Amino acid sequence: MGRGKIEIKRIENLTNRQVTYSKRRAGIFKKAKELTILCDAQLSLIMFSSSGKLTDFTSNSDSPKPVFDKYQQLQRCDLWESHYEGMKENLNNQKEINRKLRREIGQRIGEDVDDLTFDELRGLEQNLVDSLKIIRKRKDHLISGQTETTKKKVKNLEDIHNKLLNEYEEKIAVQYALANQGGVSAHELGNGGAHIFAFRLQPNQPNLHNDGGYGLNDLRLA
Repeated sequence: MGRGKIEIKRIENLTNRQVTYSKRRAGIFKKAKELTILCDAQLSLIMFSSSGKLTDFTSNSDSPKPVFDKYQQLQRCDLWESHYEGMKENLNNQKEINRKLRREIGQRIGEDVDDLTFDELRGLEQNLVDSLKIIRKRKDHLISGQTETTKKKVKNLEDIHNKLLNEYEEKIAVQYALANQGGVSAHELGNGGAHIFAFRLQPNQPNLHNDGGYGLNDLRLA
């Protein structure tokens, strides 16, 4: 049995529609290539899927422009005129937008305000006030961040200073303790830059004096 005749109407199921488009597109392009080879025909084929995806084929060229140019020449029409007019209109719109923006920028710095009405001047003033609020808010945020950074740096410097001071005081305390053990008074240590020596007696020396004390030669540096 042969296949039944398919009714030509829009396929409602999206998946089936895409599958059918893919299969038939391949068949159309195959026939186009065969026609180009067999008959030496110049052919350009452009297709858009329902999702907007472009597929094109052009015989003996990477661009369809030569085929379109030949078509325009033979049909005496301009395929690009409407497109050119659209681009020209879009360019004019962009120029007008640019002109308005330049005028607004100039008005924000006090230029070109002589022809403004009272309501326009009041609106411009309000815009400047709002802009100033945003600028001040951003400035305060930056100042706050810089202040916090400075506080952290000062805190780190204070911690380093306190640590060095504690180490110095501990060192001085150890030196005083050694000096006291050696019989040297704090007054004999001198100022802060004086060298500190700790002395200890050597009780096992054989040359003790008769009075049971120690001589000068019996003192040893600790």
